[in-house]
Amino acid sequence: MDRSMPDLIAQGPRMSDRWRRALPVANEADQPAPSVCLGRAEGTWQIDWDDRISRRHALVTLQSDGKVLIERLESGRNPIFHSGQRRDRFTLGAGEHFVIGRTTFTLAQRPVVNADSAEPLGVTEHAFDRAALRRQGFRDAARRIDVLSRLPDLIAGSSTDTELLVRVAGVLLQATPDASAVAILQVLDQDADPDDGGAVDVLHYDSRSADSQGPNPSARLARRAVRSGESVLHLWGSGSRRGSGGGTAYTASEDVDWAFCVPIRSDACRGWALYITGQLGIHGGASLEQSLQAAPTDLQDDVKFTELVATTLGNLRQVRSLQRRQAGLRRFFAPVVMEALATRDADEVLEPREADVSVLFCDLRGFSRRSEEASDQLLDLLTRVSEALGVMTRHILDRDGVVGDFHGDAAMGFWGWPLDQDDAPGRACRAAIAINEEFLTAATGANRPMSGFRCGIGIATGRAVAGRIGTIDQVKVTAFGPVVNLASRLEGMTRPLSAEILIDEATADFVRHSLPPSVARVRRLLRVRPAGFQAAIDVCQLLPPAGPQSPLADADLLRYEAALDALILGRWDEAFAALHEVPAADRAKDFLTATIARHGRVPPPGWDGVIDLPKG
Repeated sequence: MDRSMPDLIAQGPRMSDRWRRALPVANEADQPAPSVCLGRAEGTWQIDWDDRISRRHALVTLQSDGKVLIERLESGRNPIFHSGQRRDRFTLGAGEHFVIGRTTFTLAQRPVVNADSAEPLGVTEHAFDRAALRRQGFRDAARRIDVLSRLPDLIAGSSTDTELLVRVAGVLLQATPDASAVAILQVLDQDADPDDGGAVDVLHYDSRSADSQGPNPSARLARRAVRSGESVLHLWGSGSRRGSGGGTAYTASEDVDWAFCVPIRSDACRGWALYITGQLGIHGGASLEQSLQAAPTDLQDDVKFTELVATTLGNLRQVRSLQRRQAGLRRFFAPVVMEALATRDADEVLEPREADVSVLFCDLRGFSRRSEEASDQLLDLLTRVSEALGVMTRHILDRDGVVGDFHGDAAMGFWGWPLDQDDAPGRACRAAIAINEEFLTAATGANRPMSGFRCGIGIATGRAVAGRIGTIDQVKVTAFGPVVNLASRLEGMTRPLSAEILIDEATADFVRHSLPPSVARVRRLLRVRPAGFQAAIDVCQLLPPAGPQSPLADADLLRYEAALDALILGRWDEAFAALHEVPAADRAKDFLTATIARHGRVPPPGWDGVIDLPKG
C-alpha cells in the first residue's frame, strides 16, 4: 500500500459524527482523478449530521502532486474556512484541514501494513476461544446492547461495499473506547505460513487521530488470525512502549500497547479480518506489567463485540452476494424458477423431466412490413420490437410462467414446471388475454412504440419434457414435445382464421369448467387437419368477456357453434344461413363462410367434418 495515498476525515460535533474515506485516484497516469462531492444528498459523500452543509456543497479532487483541490459549488450556501479564511477554491496538504458548518475535514495519510521482521521483540500472543467468548456475558451489557441494536440498520443501509466498510469502522471506534485505530484487512494468501510473509491489503482504515504517522496494522497478526480462524491478541511489553528502546516489528507506533485481529468467517469475505489497536488504561496505581497481564480479560468484551460485528458483516455480504447472483439469474430464469432454486438443489430443479404443461406461443404481426418500411431506421425498429416482446414476457412472468424461448419476433412461455401448477391452462389463458388486450390498446395510439403491431397467440396443454435442454455448448430452460409443436401450429393458424387467440380442446375444457365468463370465454371454431399432421384437431377460440374488446354476445357464440355443428354434419345450407345471423364484427366466421361458398354450399365428396388447411 502506497503511503502517499490520502484519506479525507470528516468529524462533526459528536464522536459518532464522523467518517474516513479514501480519495479516488486516476485510473490511468495521464488522466485526472475523479472528483467526489461533499454534501447531504444521495450519491455524495454524505455529512448527514450537519444541516449547515448543502445537499451538494463542494468538490474534492486528488491532484497529481498529492495535494487535494477543494472547490465550493454554487449550491453550497455556507462558506468554507481554510486557515481561518473564507475560501472558495484552494489546495490541501497532508495534515491540513478545512471547516464547513460544524464539521472539520482533515487530509490524512492512509496507513501501510507492517511487513514484519523475522525477530519480533516483547510480544505476548493470546488467542480467544469462540465458544468461551459466547458463554461469557458483557460486563457493560447495556452499552453494548444499545450499539448492537443499531448495528444491523446502520450497516445494512450502506449501498456499496465502500460505504459498508466506512460504517463498520465507525461502529468499532465508537464501541471500543480504548481503540486508537480500526482497519478492515484482507490476507491475500491465506495458506501461507504467517511467519513467512505474504501480502495483506488494507480495505479500509480509520483512527481517532489524523496523524499521518498513525498506527500501521501488523501483517503477521492478521495472517495468524485468518489462518487459525480465531481472534488473536498481541500485547507489547514495557520495553517496546513510548520509545524505550526495545522496539518491535509488529507496529510502527510507539503509542500502542495492544492490537487484536478478528477473522470474518464467510465465503463472501475470504481472507478478511477486523483489526483494532489501542492503548491500555492504567488505573488504581497498577503498573504497566500488571495492566498487560490483565489485558486479555479487560479486552475480552471488545473482542466479543468485534466478533459479533464480524459475523454481521460476513452475513450481510453473503446475502448481498446471493442477491447479486440471483439478480443475474433473473435475466435467464423466471421468478417461479428462482423460487424453486431458492429451496432445492439447482441440478435437481433444472434436470429435464416429464410434466403436464400449458404452452403459449405469441407471434408479432406486422413485423415484416414494418421492417421494410423502416429499413433505414433498424435500431428504432429493434427498440419497438423489444418493447413488444417485453409485453409478452411480462405477462407470462406475472402469472408465474417460464419464458422458454424467443424465435425472432415471437416468444414462447409455459406453465407447469418446475413447480406443478394444476391451474396451468388458466394461467396461460389469462396471460394471453392480457397480452392481446395491451396490443389492441397500443395499436390504436399514434406515435406509440407498438403502434401498427398485432399479435397471434396459440395455447396447447399436454405432456412435455421441460427443464435444462441443449448441447454441451449451449443450454437453455425450455419445454420439448408434441404439445409445444401444437401450440406453435395454433399460433400459425391465427392469421388464416382471423382469430387472435387459438387454443386446443384440453385448454378449452379447463376454461369452460374453471374460469368464469367474467375472465374468459371459449367457443369451438372448427375441426381441422393442419399441414403435416395426420390426425385432425379441434380448434377453439379464446375470447375475453363480452364488452369493448369482444363485441360478440354469448348468444352469438352459440349461433356460431350451431352453424359449426351443421357444417360438420354436412348440412351446409343450414350452416351458411346460421353464420349470417352472427354479427359481421366476427371476423373468425369469415373462414367458414368462404369455405362453404367456395364449394357452392355442397360438402365435397368424402366429407368427414374436417377442413384441410393449406400450407403457408
